Amino acid sequence: MSTTIHPTAIVHPRAQLGLDVRIGPYAIIEEDVRIGDGSVIDASAHVKCFTTLGTDNHVFSMACVGGEPQDLKFHGEITTLVIGDRNKIREFSTIHRGTEGGGGITTVGSDNLMMAYSHIAHDCTVGNNNVLANAATLAGHVTVGDHVVVGGLSATHQFVQIGDFAFIGGKTGVAQDVPPFMLAVGERASLRGLNLIGLRRFGFTSEEIQALKATYKLIWRSNQERNEVLQQVETELGHFPQVMKLLDFIRSSKRGTITPERL
Repeated sequence: MSTTIHPTAIVHPRAQLGLDVRIGPYAIIEEDVRIGDGSVIDASAHVKCFTTLGTDNHVFSMACVGGEPQDLKFHGEITTLVIGDRNKIREFSTIHRGTEGGGGITTVGSDNLMMAYSHIAHDCTVGNNNVLANAATLAGHVTVGDHVVVGGLSATHQFVQIGDFAFIGGKTGVAQDVPPFMLAVGERASLRGLNLIGLRRFGFTSEEIQALKATYKLIWRSNQERNEVLQQVETELGHFPQVMKLLDFIRSSKRGTITPERL
């Protein structure tokens, strides 16, 4: 259970390392970094100041975690990055600290996979059990729920929210909020129905999926006024918690939600 540091690694004396942490060759751990028990920092990875990693994280070679925000309003103030447990941060991925204007903190939950070249910008809030595929990019202030898949080479605009169990297709540009349980695809993201494969994999029942399908048709395939149809859905299907989660997301959206392509 002893911590091992390769002789070529650079670890600042004020970095705090937990038990059984392994620091690989030429890795750099800056001051005011906290790394939890059982974590692995591979060769040539870089964990920068004011970053906290929980337990059993794995930062792969050439990843840079806790870098300064790419924001012209940032002028060196102390901000933080807080990462939970059991995350895999693959090669050349980057995760940046927060900004003063965005609350001063970027947060990443637990059990996430950030594939190679993925990017999480300043002031993002990323939940648990998500996958960011290769070169998926989150701009500043993006919120990602739980059990979300963000496809490779996709780009998410700042301040966008992505709901739980959503799936973003590869090479997709996301400029508005993506409701939970939905599939978003296209050069400019549009709804393509429910994330049916994901919902089945996560154990949603047939009744829950049918309720979400009916909700989708009422909201996005009818010509009713939005507030009227949302109230109708709540009356008819509001006993399903998943339906209410979807309705609450739509009602609270500040950027507006993406919609299906017009045929």
